[in-house]
Amino acid sequence: MAVASQRVPQRQRADKHGYALTGYKDKFISLAMMSPLPVLRALADPTRLRIIDLVRRMELAVGELAVVLGQSQPRVSRHLKILADAGLIGRAKEGAWVFVRLGDAAHVAPVLTMLDAFGARGDADLARLATVRAERAAAAAAYFAAHAADWDGIRSLHVAEAEVEAAIVDLLGDRPIGRLLDIGTGTGRMVELLGPAATSAIGVDRSPEMLRLARGRIEAAGLACDVRHADMYALPRPDRSADTVVLHQVLHFADAPAAVIAEAARVGGRVLVVDFAPHDREEFRTRHAHVRLGFTDVQVGGWMAAAGLEVVRVRHLRPSDAYPLTVSLWLGERAAIAERRAA
Repeated sequence: MAVASQRVPQRQRADKHGYALTGYKDKFISLAMMSPLPVLRALADPTRLRIIDLVRRMELAVGELAVVLGQSQPRVSRHLKILADAGLIGRAKEGAWVFVRLGDAAHVAPVLTMLDAFGARGDADLARLATVRAERAAAAAAYFAAHAADWDGIRSLHVAEAEVEAAIVDLLGDRPIGRLLDIGTGTGRMVELLGPAATSAIGVDRSPEMLRLARGRIEAAGLACDVRHADMYALPRPDRSADTVVLHQVLHFADAPAAVIAEAARVGGRVLVVDFAPHDREEFRTRHAHVRLGFTDVQVGGWMAAAGLEVVRVRHLRPSDAYPLTVSLWLGERAAIAERRAA
């Protein structure tokens, strides 16, 4: 509602009838200026309005949407095509699943404003959505339980995760996280850890299974962060679109670590690599698919320098009789940023 005491900018002060343009009218005009017919046609169906209301709350697979809506997948898919053609949603294939999310924020914002103004809400849909969340959490718990022995076997060889995470937060703590990109997000732990301090956060992974786990974990933490299917060698992100990029226990899976760091540097202003120092645990290759058995400071520093980054901080969490593996952290920043910090 318009408030009488609010000052309306001169160029928006009145319409052709002399009435003040309220925020709601402005939103509607904005909506009309962006290909109005496809958008209005897309909104002229109650199921599609329900879909918009659902995916604004969380990304959903097509199958999950069908369950919540109580409709067949082919029927839901037809609705999704209309919404996608209007730019109101985006779809991303992850393995055999297709996930649905809202479209470009600026494009969709007027639609959400109108839905809120009309009080559009489906309590039954929200109840079924809660069931989807619970099923995701249960699936994640089952997966973790099935693989606990493998993960615990690796964790038992290095310092506690809490110590590693404290070191990560400390190394990144002297500047705002800004826009966070977590490459090889796995279970989503780095997004969960750093996301609350970031202005935005995206986790990417090549594994659809891990993305589903990450999505469930992030949602359970109450974070408005995204996960995406992506290859660490060719990130679908523009240059300099992230402020902080994290590679947490990812580089040892890479056939070409230098290329991974170069791609991370292309996207971000500073890059944090967390991985093992050199070790001789040959079983990691066969049991856990590790390609590289750790890295030296010289190796990581050289790859960062070639990518235009200067290593500004290094930390080694040393082994002991109880923890024979060293976990190393290398923080690289673009030279210009490093120079400003030193000045």
